[in-house]
Amino acid sequence: MARCLIGCGSNQGARREQLDRAIELLGVMPGIRLSAVSRHRETRPVGGPPDQPPFLNGACLVETELGPHELLGTLTAVENTLHRDRSERWGPRTVDLDLLLYDELVIDDEVIDGAALTVPHPRMTTRRFVLEPAVEIAPDLPHPLAGCTLRDLLDNISQSHLHVAVVGVPGSGAPEVASAIADATLARLIQAPSPLPWRPAPAAAAAWTSALRACVEPLRSDTWPDDPHGTVADYWLGTFLAAAQECLAPTDLAGLDPELASTEADTVPPHVAILLRASPAALAARAAAEGGRHGGRSLDAVESGNCAGDIEGTLSRIQDRLLQALRCCHRSTALDRPLSVVIVDADDLGRAVDEAIAAVEAVA
Repeated sequence: MARCLIGCGSNQGARREQLDRAIELLGVMPGIRLSAVSRHRETRPVGGPPDQPPFLNGACLVETELGPHELLGTLTAVENTLHRDRSERWGPRTVDLDLLLYDELVIDDEVIDGAALTVPHPRMTTRRFVLEPAVEIAPDLPHPLAGCTLRDLLDNISQSHLHVAVVGVPGSGAPEVASAIADATLARLIQAPSPLPWRPAPAAAAAWTSALRACVEPLRSDTWPDDPHGTVADYWLGTFLAAAQECLAPTDLAGLDPELASTEADTVPPHVAILLRASPAALAARAAAEGGRHGGRSLDAVESGNCAGDIEGTLSRIQDRLLQALRCCHRSTALDRPLSVVIVDADDLGRAVDEAIAAVEAVA
C-alpha cells in the first residue's frame, strides 16, 4: 500500500459540502483507504483570473493499491462527478484534487493515455494553503526532493523576512522576473552587482573570485533586515559554482570552491528558489540582449573564454547543472540549496512573471 497526500480545494458553489462529498467519494473508491483528513481553511485565490471567490482548502492522506497514474485517474473521476470545469487555467472550480505526494516517488511530467503526472506536486513547497493542512495530518511525511519533512517546509516559508532567489543563467530573464516579484510583493530587490566573468585562464580565478565577492556583499547576514516584506534577489550564489564547473579549468575551479564554502557563515541563504528554465534559442537571444545592457561583457566573454563557441549549448548545460543542484536532496555543492524550489518555464517571459509572482504570493 502506497501512502499518498492529496490536496483538496473549492471556490465555487457549496464549497464545504463539495469538499466533504469529494473526500467521501474518494474513500469508497476501490483500492483506496482514507486514513486522515484535515480541517478546511479559507484562503484567498493565488494566480488565475481576477475577482475569484475565496477557496476552502484542505488535505487528506490515503493508502492505496493503485499506481500513481491510476490514482490520478481516480481523482479526475471524482472531480468530474462534481462537475469540475477545466476550461481556464487556475480558474474557479467546484472541486480540485491534487496528487501532492505518492510515497517518496519522483515522476517528471510523465504522460500516459494523455494524462500528465508530476510528483511531488511541482508548486507545493511554497504554497501555505497546501502545507498547513498537510502538516496538520502528516507533519513528518518526507518530501523526496526537498530532503526534509512537510513541517520543515512550512517552517521554511514562515520566516519573518523571507529570502527568495530567482535563479537562472544569462538570458533566462532573472532580472526582469525578480523585479516584477519585488514590485508585486513590496519586497526589497537585490540585483547582481557583477555579471559572471566567464574568463579564460590564467586570469579566470581572480576574475571569478572578484565577481563572487561582489555578489556576496548584499547578502551578508550582519546587514540583513528583519522587516516582514522580505528580499528578492535576481541571483543565487550556487549559480557561480554551476557556471564555474562548466567554464573553468580544474585548477581554477578548485580555488573557487573554498571561496564559495566560506560564504555560508557570512550570508543569508535563500529560503525559496525560483528556477527559470528556458530553451536554448530563448537563452541565446536574451543573453545577447543582456550582453548589450552590460556593455557586451557577458556575451563577449562567453565567446572568448573557456566556454567559447557553443553559446546555446553552454548556457543549456549550466542550466541543467542548476536544475540538478536545486533538485538534489543531499548536500552536493559548496552551498546549501534552498528547501523550497519552484521551476518555471521561461520561454514566455510574461507567463513566467505571472507564475513566479503566484509562487511567492502563495507563501503568505
